[in-house]
Amino acid sequence: MLIISRKPGESFLIGDDIEVIILGMDGKVRIGIDAPENVPILRKEIAETRRENLQASRAVPDGQLKDIKKLIDKNSKQM
Repeated sequence: MLIISRKPGESFLIGDDIEVIILGMDGKVRIGIDAPENVPILRKEIAETRRENLQASRAVPDGQLKDIKKLIDKNSKQM
């Protein structure tokens, strides 16, 4: 792990095409990420939830997933 210090307005590069900019520090550090559109940028907790949901969906037989989808579709139309 690389640990560096940066002040607001300063930045660092990851590779040649990803720039991480320190925007501010108001109790929390605010960063901006400038990256190509094809590079996914997700908060870690979102990526973990996504991975867990994918694993859970693989544990359910395909027929049950179709039944669940029908129920969701039916309920969303009633709202």
